[in-house]
Amino acid sequence: MLFEVSAYPKPGNVHRTRDYPDTRFEHFLASAVSCRSNFEIAAKKGSLISNRKLPLQDANVGSIIRDAVISTIRSQRGGNTSLGTLTLLIPLAVAAGMAPAQDRLQLHRLRRDLGRVLESTTEADTVAFYDAVSHAKAGGLGKVPRFDLRSPSAKKEILRSKIGLLDVFRLSADRDSICSEWITNYAITFELGYPYLRKELSKTNDINVSTVNTYLRILSQKPDTLIARKAGVEKAKWVSTRSKKALALGGAKTIAGRKEIERLDDELASNGNLLNPGATADLTACVVALATLSGYRP
Repeated sequence: MLFEVSAYPKPGNVHRTRDYPDTRFEHFLASAVSCRSNFEIAAKKGSLISNRKLPLQDANVGSIIRDAVISTIRSQRGGNTSLGTLTLLIPLAVAAGMAPAQDRLQLHRLRRDLGRVLESTTEADTVAFYDAVSHAKAGGLGKVPRFDLRSPSAKKEILRSKIGLLDVFRLSADRDSICSEWITNYAITFELGYPYLRKELSKTNDINVSTVNTYLRILSQKPDTLIARKAGVEKAKWVSTRSKKALALGGAKTIAGRKEIERLDDELASNGNLLNPGATADLTACVVALATLSGYRP
C-alpha cells in the first residue's frame, strides 16, 4: 500500500507530489500503517487453517476487511482511502498465511490457496463487508438489482439467502474490477500486472518507475471501472488510450513518457475526482503486494 501511493507521477490519483482537496498523500500513509494488525490477523487465520486448527469458512475475511477499513478511517481525516485495496489484500494475506514459512512464496500455491479462501466466504462475510462499505462511505458504487448496498433490507435478504461474498461480487463483476478480480481469482493481478512489474523491475531496478508503468499498463488494457461508473465508459476508454500513449513513449522511464504522464495527471486532476482511476490503483497495490511476498525488497 505504501509503495503504491508513493509511486509518482501516477495520473489521476493521489501520490507523493499530488494531493486532492479532501484527500492527501499523508492520509494514505496513515491508513496503510493503521491496518498492519489487521493483516497480521488475516495471516494468522491462514496459518491456523493450514494447520487444520480452523476451518476455511472461519477465516472471517469480511470481518477483517471491515475492521481494517475502520482502522483506516480512524487513523486520518481524509475519508475512504483503502476500501478497494483492502478488499483485495486481506484475502491475499490469509492465503499467504497458509503457505509454509519461507522468504519467498510460491505464486502458483498462493493463487490456489487464495481461490480456496474466496470460495469459502459465507453470508456473515457478506454482511460484514456491507458494514465496511458503510463505514467507508464509499462513493461511485452504482446499483445492482439484488442485494444492493443501499437497500435497508439487503442484510436480511443476504442472511436469508445464505449468499457468500464471492456470489455477491459475481453480480457486479461486469462493472467493478475489484469484484471481477474476486470471481477470476485475481486474473489481472497474476496474469497481467505482476508479470509486467517483474519485467520492469528487471530492466530498471526502480520500484517507482516500475510501479508507475505497471499502473499505466493495467489502465491501458483495462478501462478503469470507477471512472466508467462516474463519468461513463467512453471517458474510461479515453483515459486508457492516453495511458497507452504514455507507455508507448516509454512511460516513467523516458523524458518524453514522463512529460506525457504529467500532462495526463494534470488533465485528470482538473476534473476533480470524476476521472480518478481508483480501481486501477487498488489493482496496482495488489500487484506490488505479490512482488513483496515473492521476496522483492527495494
